[in-house]
Amino acid sequence: MPPSAVTRFAPSPTGLLHLGHVYSALFAAAAAGDGRFLLRIEDIDPGRCRADFEAAILEDLDWLGLTWDTPVRRQSEHLADYAAALDRLDAMGMLYPCFCTRKEIKAEIAAAGRAPHGPDGPLYPGTCRRLDAAERRDRLAAGADHALRLDVNRATRKTGRLNWHDRARGRQEATPHLFGDVVLARKEVRASYHLAATLDDHLQEVTLVTRGADLFEASHLHRLLQALLGLNTPDYHHHRLVTGPDGKRLAKRDGATTLRAMRNAGNGPSAIRRLLRTH
Repeated sequence: MPPSAVTRFAPSPTGLLHLGHVYSALFAAAAAGDGRFLLRIEDIDPGRCRADFEAAILEDLDWLGLTWDTPVRRQSEHLADYAAALDRLDAMGMLYPCFCTRKEIKAEIAAAGRAPHGPDGPLYPGTCRRLDAAERRDRLAAGADHALRLDVNRATRKTGRLNWHDRARGRQEATPHLFGDVVLARKEVRASYHLAATLDDHLQEVTLVTRGADLFEASHLHRLLQALLGLNTPDYHHHRLVTGPDGKRLAKRDGATTLRAMRNAGNGPSAIRRLLRTH
């Protein structure tokens, strides 16, 4: 039996659960041991999240035999928490408005030739970081659309060297520059995954963050946000990814086999659990 912990499963209701999600949910529940297993609905993107998908997620998890502590935290109900965190970062001088469109960023990166890459692709070249204060004020006063970016160089100068612990890989020195000056909020999405998930883990007193190995690099950035905002630093365990017959990880965008389809084909909860144990 694993030691007691507070863990969470945090799906986004943008589609039905596939086997990769199921493995992650089962892993988190098992890792809680005699502790607490939480469910969080990461529905902060109103353009992609749907209530019917949330209902299906809850029903699928219940069918699997999972139980979780209540209440379920829905990010869309806690926008004030994320706004307050952004205000704190802004007051520390850690944020700057970015007026660049995605098209403009892509063109600048192309013009620069070989650009450094991070986990999410080419890094933002820092165009709006170099704007003077007067131009920023004028563009904001004119109502120009903008995102809020984290000034990673300034942030790391403030925090100094940071570490975090992964139970599978051991002690890690945080390298948040992997992501460059990452976006923490947009007009249409009030807080990024990075900010919302990090703050939620603190507010929900999560002691062990379990998630797929594809999010390993994100933990470097989350450690920086924890240090800036004075948040708890949990342990991490980045588990293996469930892959399809072609060896690629299962993902919604690839039309991965859904749990609902496997249920409809006559598979029971025990069969699903056996499949994932031997996958």
